[in-house]
Amino acid sequence: MTFENVHERRRWYGLILLCAAQFIVVLDGSVINVAMPTIGQAFGADQQALTWVVSAYVLAFGGFLLLGGRLADLLGRRRMFVVGLVLFGVASLVGGFAGSIEVLIATRVAQGLGAAILSPAAMSIISVTFHDGIERNKAYAAWGAVGGAGGAAGVVLGGVLTQYAGWQWVLWINVPIVAGCLLLVVPLLAERRTDISDRVFDFAGATTVTAALTLLVYTLIEAPAWGWGSIRTIGSGAGVVVLFAAFVIVERRSREPLVDLTIFRIRSLTGANLAGAVAGGLVVPMFFFLSLYLQNVLRYDAITTGLCLVPMCVVTFGISLTLGSALVTKWGYQPVLATGMALLGVGLAWFGRAASDGSFAVDVLAPGLVAGAGLGLVFTPLFVAAATGVDWHRAGLASGLINTSQQIGGALGLAVLSSVTFARLDQGNVATAETLTDGYTAAFNGAAVVAGIGLLVTVTVIRARDSRAHVELTRRSRTTIPTPATKSREPVS
Repeated sequence: MTFENVHERRRWYGLILLCAAQFIVVLDGSVINVAMPTIGQAFGADQQALTWVVSAYVLAFGGFLLLGGRLADLLGRRRMFVVGLVLFGVASLVGGFAGSIEVLIATRVAQGLGAAILSPAAMSIISVTFHDGIERNKAYAAWGAVGGAGGAAGVVLGGVLTQYAGWQWVLWINVPIVAGCLLLVVPLLAERRTDISDRVFDFAGATTVTAALTLLVYTLIEAPAWGWGSIRTIGSGAGVVVLFAAFVIVERRSREPLVDLTIFRIRSLTGANLAGAVAGGLVVPMFFFLSLYLQNVLRYDAITTGLCLVPMCVVTFGISLTLGSALVTKWGYQPVLATGMALLGVGLAWFGRAASDGSFAVDVLAPGLVAGAGLGLVFTPLFVAAATGVDWHRAGLASGLINTSQQIGGALGLAVLSSVTFARLDQGNVATAETLTDGYTAAFNGAAVVAGIGLLVTVTVIRARDSRAHVELTRRSRTTIPTPATKSREPVS
């Protein structure tokens, strides 16, 4: 890898561009939620159809992330970033003009596919553009901060745009951002890809893993409605197992596998992906059930609900952007990630004590600040650990893996905790503030237990000596200029 063609200041401006693109990817996971009632009225759509307006994006995004990451390695990271941006922008534009619910769902699939291409490409560009150590720590801190803020920003913007501009603008808001990013790609980002003269695309591997991930996400989305013990859920789950088994067999026999399975020998990457799945399984349900508690129990409207989440997101953004990077540089990614998981668990357990006659300050703001601080300490070390010890020609694959882990974890966490909540609510005949609170707090307490599992994974799978080696590398990077020959020398097994 060479850095000569990228000016020092230009690289940091390029990071702003990459973060802007990631912001709209995260934004679109939540911005349309608030507009659902209005969309339902506009198209006369039932609840099942409206559910798929949200789920279609998650399905395509989660299903194609691994493929998108590997294509970035093979075909060029900047090139695939542009392809993803264009697809995402065109889908957003067409979606706003949709004349039926079916067309809207189709454009949401296209948006998810575009996001699955651009997101791992953008993250891998960060990995190969910034040197290991303090530079990359700062870059991933900014990346994590944007990811933490995007979800809540979607809730706020969704309410404002739907109320004052129309539901179409929750999609059209992406178009000017995409256009601006496209204009700045060539001046700010250099093209880098794996220099392999005889590139072979693993079509069989791509087909099996994409089908497996798509079916897995679909099963997790539908399992609460089908019932976890139903024939459809069991059959669909069996199909997932068969497809993943076929994928492993294909990859072991392939000369140029889509996913080089030896990458999982890197303990920090494996641990980061497990922790990333846990983090995704906590963040998505937390925002989901907080929104329900604020609207259904405290009786806030959609815009007020979004504003109530802003303090937590500001804390997440601020800590990730400042303390996250500094602490990883000083202490290493393992202890910082463990601290973040612990704080997140405390915040979730505090949410689990919310009262039916509670208040914003006691039951939302205070625990939200603790959980937000935890999230701010989770994102940066998570991304740093996921890239530690990874050769630059597999940066796209590593980026696709950590993004996939978070998406699958989010889908699984929401499905399981929703089942816990609905099972608790079904015990009551009337949906009162008390019964609703009982269901929501059960979900928060369950999430707190999952956070404990994430803490255990962090301290057992991610080795402390690898984390300390990263600290030493960072210290050396303060006094030496990294070169391609000295980059990524950290332990890999």
